[in-house]
Amino acid sequence: MAIQIRNKRSTEFSTASMSDLVFLLLIFFMLTSTLVAPNAIKLLLPTSSSKTLAKQTITVYINEDKQYFLEEQAVNESELAAGLDVALIGETEASVVLRSHKDVPVQYIVNVIDAVNDINRKFETRHKVILATTPR
Repeated sequence: MAIQIRNKRSTEFSTASMSDLVFLLLIFFMLTSTLVAPNAIKLLLPTSSSKTLAKQTITVYINEDKQYFLEEQAVNESELAAGLDVALIGETEASVVLRSHKDVPVQYIVNVIDAVNDINRKFETRHKVILATTPR
């Protein structure tokens, strides 16, 4: 008489719980990836539909020939920081409106922002730079 085993071992693998785990991980990564907001510069800055109204203290212009103008007076890059320093004396929270041609490289815009940030560090003020845009 042969002895037979009642409990037979199955060689099949159940993937039902594995698919649940994969879907939970997928949902987790989809939700956490939307929380990370990259700091990207939009390249089409000169046209915008947003309207930001601020008290404008001083205006800096950059034309298509990459020349700086401080309140319609031509200045070069080295004179820009000194001119902004003089124009913002006595102000603690001023707005510098930057009107730039749409074909001007971003570096020229960053030069103006750096000049204002240097004034903020030197005098412990809170001036801000607003990029002026044309409505769509």
